[in-house]
Amino acid sequence: MGSKQVVEMFLKTLGLGGIAGLVTSFFVEADQFKHVLSPFDGVELLGLIIFFIGLGLVFSAVSQTGFFAYLFIHRFGAGLFRSFWPTVQLLLVAFVLFDLVYFPYISSENSPLWVHMSIAAFMLVYGILIANIKAKETAKQAFVPALFLMVVMTVLEWVPGLRTSGAGSNDYKWLMIVPLLACNTYQLLVLHRLNKKGQLEAEAKRQSKPSNNKSAELKKT
Repeated sequence: MGSKQVVEMFLKTLGLGGIAGLVTSFFVEADQFKHVLSPFDGVELLGLIIFFIGLGLVFSAVSQTGFFAYLFIHRFGAGLFRSFWPTVQLLLVAFVLFDLVYFPYISSENSPLWVHMSIAAFMLVYGILIANIKAKETAKQAFVPALFLMVVMTVLEWVPGLRTSGAGSNDYKWLMIVPLLACNTYQLLVLHRLNKKGQLEAEAKRQSKPSNNKSAELKKT
C-alpha cells in the first residue's frame, strides 16, 4: 500500500470518528442538546457540536494508533508462535472478554453482572460478524486475526473509558466505544481493498513505462 492509500485511509478514518462521536453524543448527551435547543442558543449548540466532533477525532486517532500497533503485533506473533499464533490469539480473546466482565463487576457495587456480560457478549458477536465479512472478502485465515483486532485491540483502546465509567459516569464509556468500533471496522475492511487498489495502480504504471519508452525511441528515429 502506497503513501496515497495510507493518507486516504487516515483522513477517511478521522472523518468517520468525528461523525461517530457527534452522532453518539445526540443519544448519550441528549440532555445537553435539549438545554441549548430550548431555548435555542446557537453559540452553545455550535460549541457542543465542535466539542463532540473533536472528541470523536481524538478517539479516531487512538483507533488508528491501535490498528497500526496491531499490524506489528500480528507480524511479530506470527513469527514467534508460528502455527500456534491463531490459538494464542483465541486465548487472548477469551482472556480479555473475561476481564471485561470480571474487573468492572468487582469494581462497581451497583452494576449487575448481566450488564457486564451483555457488553462482553456484544463485543464477541460484533467481532465475529466483522471477522466473517473479512474472511469472506479475503481468506479463511483472516478470521482469527480480525476477531483479535475487533475484541482485544478495541478493548485495550477502550480502557480509559472503562476506568472513567468506574468513577460513576457511563457517558464517556459510550462516547468512546462507538467511534472506536466504527474506525476499527472501517480500517479492517478497507485495508485489503486499498492494498489491491495500490497494486493495480503500481501495475498500471509499470505497464505504461514500456509504451512511453517505445514512443520516445520512435521520436528519435
